[in-house]
Amino acid sequence: MDNAEQQFLHDLDTKFWKAADKLRANMDAANYKHVVLGLIFLKYVSDAFDARWKELKGLFEDSANPDNIYALSREDFDSEEEYQQEIAEELEVKDYYTEKNVFWVPKLARWETLKSNAVLPVGTVIGKDDSGKAITMTSVSKLIDIALDTIENSNPKLKNVLNRIGHYQLGNELLISLINVFSDTSFSNPEHNGVKLNLKSKDILGHVYEYFLGQFALAEGKQGGQYYTPKSIVTLIVEMLQPYQGRVYDPAMGSGGFFVSSDRFIEAHADEQHYNAAEQKRNISVYGQESNLPPGVWRR
Repeated sequence: MDNAEQQFLHDLDTKFWKAADKLRANMDAANYKHVVLGLIFLKYVSDAFDARWKELKGLFEDSANPDNIYALSREDFDSEEEYQQEIAEELEVKDYYTEKNVFWVPKLARWETLKSNAVLPVGTVIGKDDSGKAITMTSVSKLIDIALDTIENSNPKLKNVLNRIGHYQLGNELLISLINVFSDTSFSNPEHNGVKLNLKSKDILGHVYEYFLGQFALAEGKQGGQYYTPKSIVTLIVEMLQPYQGRVYDPAMGSGGFFVSSDRFIEAHADEQHYNAAEQKRNISVYGQESNLPPGVWRR
């Protein structure tokens, strides 16, 4: 990781934590972490969805490439309007996203939609549910819960995983300020001082998540540390184990930090050991259990 990438992650940690710290006046760390991590996850999946959306749009419009199986030829449509309408409909086909392991994000859960709806007057109709009943703007926390609901319902892997925030009764202005802070950071296209970075979105999410868990553990005191092992200790143990192949088992996995570090270990030593990291990962399996996994901590 070069200096620009390290600085980007450091600045991101500082910015996100400063924004999240505003919640401390309204609730303790044991609760406000669910709000912050939930919003960060929404931003992450929405960014991944948007990146795939843009990729698909380019593929649909690229009819010059004979090997492009996604191409929609303009010549097959009577007008430009019909052509664009067909592209718009194709962009809402769920399978195009899930085939690339991208979570399907319904319209009400997409970040820009959430950001726009958050500033609407109470009572404004923002959409319809599956039964056709109008959905109205009541509060920003309700909008976030609706987004989490629709994502869970559309992605079986996330069922009963995402923690709702409506019962914390946070003010609209506070949540809008958090949304605005998170809005100017892209997980899919990270930049630092105008320079594009090579960081992967999952690595950015993992870094932010790990940093926040550490900060929340400090804020909660001794009890908060039950789900978080300091990064330095995790790194030391993984370096001692040298998990190039075989099985890694963690009987008290918490948030799965040892598994993530094992994955990073394989990638970090690829050049030194002269192997392909992606191929090497096929030689290792991870197993873990957690008897008391708290809401808001996701298995990775």
